[in-house]
Amino acid sequence: MNDMGILDAKRPEFDSLLVDITKYVMDVEIDSKLALESAKYCLMDSIACMLLALEFPACTKLLGPSVEGASFNLGAKVPATSYQLEPVRAAFNIGAMVRWLDFNDTWLASEWGHPSDNIGAIWAVSDYMSRANITKGKKALKVKDVLVAMIKAHEIQGILALENSFNKVGLDHVLLVRIASTAIACKLLGGSYEEVLNALSNAFMDGGALRAYRHAPNTGSRKSWAAGDASSRGVDLALKALKGEMGYPSVLSAKFWGFCDVKMKGKPLVLNQAFKSYVMENILFKISFPAEFHAQTAVECALKLHDEVKDRLDSIKKIVITTQESGHRIINKVGKLENPADRDHCIQYMVAVPLIYGGLEARHYEDSTASDPRIDLLREKMEVIVDDRYTKEYLDPDKRSIANAVQIFYKDGTVSKKVEIDYPIGHRFRRKEGIPLLIKKFQKALSVKFAAKQAGLIESTFDSKDFLELNFNEFSDLFVL
Repeated sequence: MNDMGILDAKRPEFDSLLVDITKYVMDVEIDSKLALESAKYCLMDSIACMLLALEFPACTKLLGPSVEGASFNLGAKVPATSYQLEPVRAAFNIGAMVRWLDFNDTWLASEWGHPSDNIGAIWAVSDYMSRANITKGKKALKVKDVLVAMIKAHEIQGILALENSFNKVGLDHVLLVRIASTAIACKLLGGSYEEVLNALSNAFMDGGALRAYRHAPNTGSRKSWAAGDASSRGVDLALKALKGEMGYPSVLSAKFWGFCDVKMKGKPLVLNQAFKSYVMENILFKISFPAEFHAQTAVECALKLHDEVKDRLDSIKKIVITTQESGHRIINKVGKLENPADRDHCIQYMVAVPLIYGGLEARHYEDSTASDPRIDLLREKMEVIVDDRYTKEYLDPDKRSIANAVQIFYKDGTVSKKVEIDYPIGHRFRRKEGIPLLIKKFQKALSVKFAAKQAGLIESTFDSKDFLELNFNEFSDLFVL
């Protein structure tokens, strides 16, 4: 718009952020051994999440084709199911499975999120493209191609989250899943530089989902399938770009109509470092508990107090939970909890259960456990406070701690030790301790869905020296029931 208020129809150059992401996707080589190793464990962990989610009817009822009976012979196979679906719908299925139990990896910064949510798009497109390529006499994608795609999707989502807080304007972090999935899916589908740019611009044009479904009083199961929805949308936008659909160069910066003015209250999106492999190298694995990550160390603290309090629950006067500002803002919740999605985002609930039961599993969010009156009695005695050090070190790029503490005050005037943990077991500072437990999580999930022989074959494949060069469709076939 010029000084006279007349719109200028001259097409601008593409916004620099769109260019930066596209150049990263198309041109940057990944040579970090740590990132590749972490991506391998991320794939293993995400598969475990998928398999465990299949034990819950609330998840499985949403899976399969869009309409009953639809099939696609060259489609992506949905692990541990009979479904073979076109890639958009497959991305939804796989993405919903990865995310359902709130048990997959996490990234915490100005924005929060779960970068492995992008595996819905990556697996679906890679499996589909591998099968389609083979029918045309072309090469299938390799497992290494998938791991590199995961590294780049993690990086796009995570770097955008470092300084840009979408939650503070009411938007949900799954918009970052849509953005990363769109760019990576377009590249995996064979898209050109221009096609990735066009697809990305449309991903931002979609705006962002509201966070209302993550917060009281509207907390609900949509938060378990929202990432699948975002990853499938990314595949759909990529396919549109490959058919020649145009892009929108100033979708971010356009005055009044653009993303930043409409969605970010006029604040531009910023990057504080270049896209490389930082996020995958520093990803937080959610190994021990299917719980919102800001409460992971609080659950660990509660477990350490279980033996002391299990026979003294009636003697408790007060429980003080100390947390970071982000944890206080997201999961400090009082009042009636309506459903599992409500409960796994309540720090008081996630502390009460291990204090009582000595553990926290996905089943503990179901009505059968939530009906135990002791849980709400303990919740009513809890006080949540914020420690400024926890908040500061949570945002420190060299620490990225997620600290919590729990202390019990009894009616007789005695007080428990204040149990404080700065870093959860899935943090990079506890990798040596965490990876063996991650493998056990994977093994347990395999045993739930597969016979011992098939589970053993899957495990040995991960350990094979030729793992990276395995055709991805052959890897996908390992998970067929």
